[in-house]
Amino acid sequence: MDKRKTVSRTIATILMLAAGVAFVLPFIWMISASFKPEIDVFKYPIEWIPKHWNVYENYREVWVGEHPFAIYYWNTIKVSVITTIISVAVSSMAAYGFSHVDFKGRNAMFLLVLMTFMVPSYSIIVPQFMIFRWLQLFDSHLGLILIGSFSALGTFMLRQFFLGIHKDYLEAAKLDGAGHARIFMQITIPLVKPALATYAILRFIWTWNDYANPLIFLRSDRLSTIQLGIQKFASESGAYYSLIMAGTVSAILPLIVIFIIGQKQVIEGIAMGGVKG
Repeated sequence: MDKRKTVSRTIATILMLAAGVAFVLPFIWMISASFKPEIDVFKYPIEWIPKHWNVYENYREVWVGEHPFAIYYWNTIKVSVITTIISVAVSSMAAYGFSHVDFKGRNAMFLLVLMTFMVPSYSIIVPQFMIFRWLQLFDSHLGLILIGSFSALGTFMLRQFFLGIHKDYLEAAKLDGAGHARIFMQITIPLVKPALATYAILRFIWTWNDYANPLIFLRSDRLSTIQLGIQKFASESGAYYSLIMAGTVSAILPLIVIFIIGQKQVIEGIAMGGVKG
């Protein structure tokens, strides 16, 4: 039995390793292609390590060319950071209210919030567009920020973590005269920091990768985000895959860095979600 378990685990490990390598290979090819001259991009067999390096020329064209990525980067960082901060704050307060504040109609209101999550986002684009035009938020970063700042998914996700907080902590704080604001800030928030960090990372990634909303609600090139910048760059440099790969690497590099920095918090958040107080 021990030999069978060893063999099965070995086979499973090999299969998972092969799947991992297959998953990473396209990313490695993308990085390699961004360092090559155009003539070497599709050379067969593939040169994983370029013989001729063209790093400076490719990335210079991406960053300071006709569509400089520096502007797109700043716009995307601005929108993503502000959206993440507001979304985490609003979702965490809503999650606390739906989990630890007793008020009439709480469950019905939470069900209504979940129903908004069930509605496909593309089905409300037209009314959103009309409302934003009426409020004069069309073609502005403020409108784009407001779209992603209120999330039913974030409220539902954080509520599950708030429910995991043992009520004895809250009852002890109430006996000491603490109100909901103090309990929320000084007791519940420190206990769910991994969950907040997990949602913040996910919200930042979702906002950074968002293509549809900037495409619909932005018209000025000076306001474009990185996803629109890549699309514009690819449409004008469609025959130059080395430049497209350089732009793509530039676009996803911040996400990789953020995930590497916050992976500990994400793991703690996932582990915390499996434990109830």
